[in-house]
Amino acid sequence: MNTPPVPTGSARPARVTPVVAGMAAVCLLAVGCSGSGSDGSDSAQGAAGAGTARSRVALITHGAKGDVFWERVQKGARAAAAKDHIELTYASDPDATAQADLVRDAVKEKVDGIAVTLAKPDAMKGAVLQARAAGIPVVGLNSGIGSWRSTGLLAFFGQDESTAGRALGAKLDALGARHALCVIHEQGNVGLEARCAGARKTFTGETDTVYVDGTDLDAVTAVVAAKLNQDPSIDEVVTLGAQFALSAVKAVEQTKSRAKIATFDLNNDIVGAVRNGRVQFAVDQQPYLQGYLAVDSLWLYRSNGNFSGGGSAPVLTGPAFVTRHNIADVARFASEGTR
Repeated sequence: MNTPPVPTGSARPARVTPVVAGMAAVCLLAVGCSGSGSDGSDSAQGAAGAGTARSRVALITHGAKGDVFWERVQKGARAAAAKDHIELTYASDPDATAQADLVRDAVKEKVDGIAVTLAKPDAMKGAVLQARAAGIPVVGLNSGIGSWRSTGLLAFFGQDESTAGRALGAKLDALGARHALCVIHEQGNVGLEARCAGARKTFTGETDTVYVDGTDLDAVTAVVAAKLNQDPSIDEVVTLGAQFALSAVKAVEQTKSRAKIATFDLNNDIVGAVRNGRVQFAVDQQPYLQGYLAVDSLWLYRSNGNFSGGGSAPVLTGPAFVTRHNIADVARFASEGTR
């Protein structure tokens, strides 16, 4: 694919929240944390290591406020920004039209690079093409693996959700499950749909799908509980995000169902739930790594003309299964917010 020229803009984005990489240690526990350091110690260290002029990168996702998953993405992005002497800004909006507007705002402010998710690729394509026309390189992460090339991205870092779903379906077979309920917390998200569809391809048992409002965890519990009451043959509930697995655990406890819980994605609570058996396993796509690689790739492109995957293949960060057998190896990194 044709690679876009490197921009030279120097203005600061107006609608994105500034996140100075050197403040990472202070900001990790705050969602959408922002700050501005004054001593420049980490920036100076990054400059010495990277050996290039300071550049500005916008990370723009579809992540919902308060979702720990995106804190891990941001932490990885900040680590790369500190190393590469990048001024990193982060903004998100679950609404695809609003997310596209955030990309357009970054283009107007002439950032040096953009990392973006494509949960709803059709809504994002125009904004990405606008960035390319302005000479701003754009890479993708997390969502949109089936659309990143046609959307015009330079590279993609994430999990092949269809492959991950097929791996989960095969694992359910190996565990002897017979009837799975796949819980989708954001209707229209291509990645989430691909997970359930992939599981259905390899799981030889019955698979049902239910849609829930991912912004209301109590509602998630209520919907899953209703399905379990309606059909006691469901013996496996598959959630597509770590926090929703805990809602499913509550639903199982409320209904006294014998269903097991499996989930995509990982957080500290899921580590504990896997350890004590309340959750069978988690499928880890390594969000920290996604954020790190996306930001680092933009520095590599700007400083040396590199682009990952040869411009035609994604860089995969998952899937990796986390079970009771390997949870001790993962727990330390999860507690540090890097898994």
